[in-house]
Amino acid sequence: MSTHVDAATAAHNANALQGVRDVTSEELLARILESLESDKAEDIVQIDLRGKSSIGDYMVICSGRSSRQVTSIAEKLVDRLKTDFGRLSKIEGKDTGDWVLIDTGDIIVHVFRPEVREFYQLEKMWLPSTAAAQSHS
Repeated sequence: MSTHVDAATAAHNANALQGVRDVTSEELLARILESLESDKAEDIVQIDLRGKSSIGDYMVICSGRSSRQVTSIAEKLVDRLKTDFGRLSKIEGKDTGDWVLIDTGDIIVHVFRPEVREFYQLEKMWLPSTAAAQSHS
């Protein structure tokens, strides 16, 4: 009997011990979008990164009306993913509330104040120019 355990099996076993259930990126995306909508995030855009980047399967970009709302949207999303899927997410930028990045592993979520989102224009980097123009109309 071999004692070799591949990394995927080891990760799966570790997740099972921590109560993490396997979830597809599509299930995760659906829950993220539901969370953002319930917290009144605005101008939600999802970008399919599969085959385009190794950073994740999807990117989601949205806006909150104020720093307080941006922080609240991000914190609630992280809490919901932990509760629903046992998934721990990395979160950056919540102290200022201008731009919060949530890395769920499969999906990167950016929550911006509108002015900051307009300044960085992340959609333009990832979407075809016609789609980026349509996403704000």
